[in-house]
Amino acid sequence: MTEIIAFANQKGGVGKTTTAINIGSSLAAIKKRVLLVDLDPQGNAGTGLGFVRSSHRQSVYGVIMGTASVADNILSTAVPGLHILPSSMALAGAEVDLLDIDNREYRLRDALETVAGHYDYILLDCPPALGFLTLNALTAANHVIIPLQCEFYALEGISHLVNSIKEIKNKWNQELDILGVLLTMYDKRYGLTRAVEEDVRNTFGEKVFKTVVPRNVRVSEAPSHGKPALFYDFNSSGAQAYLRVATEVVQKLEKKEI
Repeated sequence: MTEIIAFANQKGGVGKTTTAINIGSSLAAIKKRVLLVDLDPQGNAGTGLGFVRSSHRQSVYGVIMGTASVADNILSTAVPGLHILPSSMALAGAEVDLLDIDNREYRLRDALETVAGHYDYILLDCPPALGFLTLNALTAANHVIIPLQCEFYALEGISHLVNSIKEIKNKWNQELDILGVLLTMYDKRYGLTRAVEEDVRNTFGEKVFKTVVPRNVRVSEAPSHGKPALFYDFNSSGAQAYLRVATEVVQKLEKKEI
C-alpha cells in the first residue's frame, strides 16, 4: 500500500519543505520508492533538490487543473529512489483557477491514483496557507505530519490546523489522521524551547515524534547547494535527526497496519 503523507502547517518558516525533502531522502536511502509533490508556489522543494525552474517545463499545476498527466511531469532527482513533481509560478493562480472547477477538492487525489502503485511513499509539501492547494493535499493524503517550530505562538496556530484536519476528515477524507507532530529548529539552550516542547507533548502525547530536529547550520546550508542534508553533510546533527525521524515514520505506519 502506498502511504501518502502531507506536511502541513499554515504558518510559514516552520520547516515543512526542509522536513519533506529530508524525510523523503532518508526514506529513499533505505530503499523506499518516494515521490515528493511540491504544492507550494514558491517551489522551494525543487530548489532544495537542485532544480532551477527555468530548466524544466514539468509542473504540478497542469496535473491539478487536469491538462497534464502526473507521469509526464515527474522528474528524477540526484537521490536514487526519490522523484519530484515540481511546482511552478503558475501554481500561484491555482487558488483562483480551482474556484470554478468541479470536484476541486479531489483533483490531486484523482491524479495521484494513476502513479501511486509505483511508490511506497508519496510526500506532499503544502503551502503555508489553508487554501485549495492544502485542501487537495489533505484530501489526497492518508496521514499528516505537522512540523512545529518551538516558539511562543506555536500551539495557537496548531489548534487551528487540527480543527481544519478534523473538518476535512469529516467532509472529504475519512482515512486522514495526524501521524505526528515534529518539533523543528529545536535549541535546548532556550527555556522557551523546552516550555513549548512540554506543552506540545502534554497536548499531543504519543503523536509527538520522540526525535526533535535541532537548529543546525548544515541543514540550513544544504538547499543552497541543491542537496538534502543527508547528502550535504551526512554526519551533521540535522541529517542524523532526520534519519531518526524517517525511522519513526516507518515504525508508526507499521504499528497502524497491525
